[in-house]
Amino acid sequence: MISYEVALGLIVIGTIILTGSLRLTEIVEAQRGAWFILYQPFAFLLYIVAGLAEINRTPFDMPESESELACGFNIEYSSMKFALFMIAEYAHLVTVAALTTTL
Repeated sequence: MISYEVALGLIVIGTIILTGSLRLTEIVEAQRGAWFILYQPFAFLLYIVAGLAEINRTPFDMPESESELACGFNIEYSSMKFALFMIAEYAHLVTVAALTTTL
């Protein structure tokens, strides 16, 4: 399994260097004149690709392997375990989306 946290972390470091702060509010305020996507378009594209891979969305959803089983690896889960698994997956999706909006 490939880990994309390293790529996401290195991309965020570029934003931290431009801002000079780790606070999300200061990062947002630093973009008042121009968004950082204008300064770092390649980093933004890498962040989008790594973010999609991290949340296991198309075309990076290979760990699920839905074609081999009826519903992928989560066929083992039912009821509350399945619900918690799906809630965690969508919470991860919302977190990546929120960081994309902020950074």
